[in-house]
Amino acid sequence: MGEIKVSPDYNWFRSTVPLKKIIVDDDDSKIWSLYDAGPRSIRCPLIFLPPVSGTADVFFQQILALTGWGYRVIALQYPVYWDHLEFCDGFRKLLDHLQLDKVHLFGASLGGFLAQKFAEYTHKSPRVHSLILCNSFSDTSIFNQTWTANSFWLMPSFMLKKIVLGNFSSGPVDPMMADAIDFMVDRVFDQSALSTEAKEEMYKLYPNARRAHLKTGGNFPYLCRSAEVNLYVQIHLLQFHGTKYAAIDPSMVSAEELEVQKGNLSASQEEQ
Repeated sequence: MGEIKVSPDYNWFRSTVPLKKIIVDDDDSKIWSLYDAGPRSIRCPLIFLPPVSGTADVFFQQILALTGWGYRVIALQYPVYWDHLEFCDGFRKLLDHLQLDKVHLFGASLGGFLAQKFAEYTHKSPRVHSLILCNSFSDTSIFNQTWTANSFWLMPSFMLKKIVLGNFSSGPVDPMMADAIDFMVDRVFDQSALSTEAKEEMYKLYPNARRAHLKTGGNFPYLCRSAEVNLYVQIHLLQFHGTKYAAIDPSMVSAEELEVQKGNLSASQEEQ
């Protein structure tokens, strides 16, 4: 077991931030699970969408840090939907239920794909004010599997774990990255290692987007390089401070504090 699940931060998160369950579809088996933390007065929060089969708590470090700085943050865990249009309709209903007009979306892997699809789905009446994409993709065909994919449903969990772990490096790994991989495999069964071609396709789709490059971090930087990810999120959201689309309580805004954090980040990156 990784250190993350037994860390004081994770246990503090689980004991202080309640997991809510919401049904917005006619089918009451479709249950959205979410963590909603931070000032409820914020009407344009930052919403985190997890990787494939992911649970909302993989973003616990973002929730703890960002809400401490005054942001409203929501981390979602979606029910089973069989196509992206069905997901988009359900997500729109969830935003209506939460009385949120527009939101900022952070999507990791599949979550990023769904975030893009939702922005496209609602383009005539926009519900997405900004996007942050992490190890994401724009075309699901990159995940075309071999014949073994057809037998996944027959396999016991220990074999599925072995298949997933086989996609990660077997050489020396940074301890925090190793913990993140173990935490994600145990909780999520996610594979988000993208090919260079998939990344280049994303760059072509968003030529004017700002890119945040981490020297290290692997497939789950929000877990193993959370301080850097949290800072990049803050820098992105800074442009909306003072507008109705701000995700932060106005009384908590401190440009000086952000500059200090940027300085700390630069120092830590130089040491790596």
